[in-house]
Amino acid sequence: MSAAPDLPRPETWLKSFLPQVRAPLRRSMLLGLLNGVLLVLQAWLVAWAIAAGVMHGAPLRRIAWALAALVPVFVARFVLSRVAERVAFQAGANIRRTMRADLLGHLQRLGPAWLQGQARGDLVNSVVGGVEALEGYYARYLPTMRMTALVPLVIAVAVLPADWVSALVMLVSAPLIPFFMWMIGKGTEELNQKQWRVLAFLSARFLDTLQGLTTLKLLGASRREAAVVAQVSDDYRRSTMQVLRVAFLSSVVLEFLATVSIAVVAVMVGFRLMWGELAFLPGLFALLLAPEFYAPLRNMGTVYHLRMEAIGAAERMVQILSEPAPAPRTGSMAAPTNAPTLAFRELSFTYPDGTVALDRCSFTAPAGCVTAVVGASGAGKSTLLHLLLRFIAPTAGAIRLDDVDLADLGDDAWLRGVAWVPQRAHVFEGSVADNLRLGRPDADLDALREAARAVGADTFIEALPQGYDTPLGERGVGLSGGQIQRLALARALLKDAPVLLLDEPTAHLDAHSQREVLAALARIARGRTVLLVTHRLHALNLADHVVVMDAGRVVEQGPMAQLRAGSGPFAHLLAAAQVPA
Repeated sequence: MSAAPDLPRPETWLKSFLPQVRAPLRRSMLLGLLNGVLLVLQAWLVAWAIAAGVMHGAPLRRIAWALAALVPVFVARFVLSRVAERVAFQAGANIRRTMRADLLGHLQRLGPAWLQGQARGDLVNSVVGGVEALEGYYARYLPTMRMTALVPLVIAVAVLPADWVSALVMLVSAPLIPFFMWMIGKGTEELNQKQWRVLAFLSARFLDTLQGLTTLKLLGASRREAAVVAQVSDDYRRSTMQVLRVAFLSSVVLEFLATVSIAVVAVMVGFRLMWGELAFLPGLFALLLAPEFYAPLRNMGTVYHLRMEAIGAAERMVQILSEPAPAPRTGSMAAPTNAPTLAFRELSFTYPDGTVALDRCSFTAPAGCVTAVVGASGAGKSTLLHLLLRFIAPTAGAIRLDDVDLADLGDDAWLRGVAWVPQRAHVFEGSVADNLRLGRPDADLDALREAARAVGADTFIEALPQGYDTPLGERGVGLSGGQIQRLALARALLKDAPVLLLDEPTAHLDAHSQREVLAALARIARGRTVLLVTHRLHALNLADHVVVMDAGRVVEQGPMAQLRAGSGPFAHLLAAAQVPA
């Protein structure tokens, strides 16, 4: 998916979250600064003790106080380092929670209709792995960059009055390290973005392969697909090695420049000591602090890849969050509490690619009745349900509930009054009771049993090892297709909504399961306005009213008996399917 021209740069987008972590980053920076001050004190104590004991022959009792003072300094530095790391980690964790919530919330607002056109593995990779990659940027990279500016400055200020030559060498050589690192790594951003794009494609392809493994096996295509996944994996390996090559090269350059700079300081200190131009104490003090001066700059090389990794991960997140999502509807009208009449008035819908799904579609679903919508695949039946469920918004026309326009109802108010049973009901990992309570979390066990009994699901649920507490695997592993569908019907019944939407509820079921599900549907349809979308004509025995669609238009509608006795499209449909009158 290509990025729109007006999308923000990934790093600009990453920096937009800095206000959320500014306070913990400031605390981390202050702790690091205190650590730097203690580091200077530690170096001075060590230098003074060595100078006094070695050069001036001072007895141990005269330098004991300096040696004793080093112990609390060591402890304090250790505590400050750990606390600073903890504070920085908390900042990264807060961003991680916020970002994951933002991504999931935006994906929910985009809705199922948008998700159908996306690679699920790519989205999972962004929400899980991509968000994890951002943590290092805020928890390690940003604090290290701030310490790179502050701690060397503190050390240089401390060394300047003791040995201005060493301080000058430090200040002159320090900018060279980030400059050369930038020169080497300026192409790394594109490499990291390429790496994440390859990883996203690999994730999507691998998930598709796992989900379609049965089909691949039956068609003898599993080896071919494995070869494709292996090729994509190898592309990812090469991309990763390119990134690592640049990362290692930048680290080597940093180490080399830092080592050479420390050596220059040491050589100049040594010669000036030999020539008598520098006292031992300030020379040793400068020499002890030289490695510490360059340490933050060297650390910058070890965390610079975290910035590149975060930029690569952020590219896809920016694309997702920049997708325009429909604003949530917050109408003031109350949803009907009794079964309403559903009236579709000149309803039209066109998909972004120009496909016309509905074209001035008009019909009425009577209150308290089962209205079956039939037609060939692509006639617009599922689009009707998506409009009712507010996955999409109509291009033109309106849907009315009695005298209320659906557009005047808020999403929450309307969806509380709707129950939905799809073709393939989704069963989440959890217990049977957890899956039943999705639409009514406060339902007690008696309510669960009553709903299950009404749809004929109580028998097989009670036969499970732990009854209603039996854990189910993803997608209902452990249950048959008919059992999953009856579980979905019980879930819909438990919600007790006045409007029931059924999308091919008997699809993918054997004849015996179909009869059981249809019998359960007949029971739960009583007193509700039911819209039954189907192209399976055996389900029409439930219908009081029938709507026949073709190419997004209503070509015939009316009572079941009337259409069956006529000579219109519905009668021809029954005759072609050899359904007895």
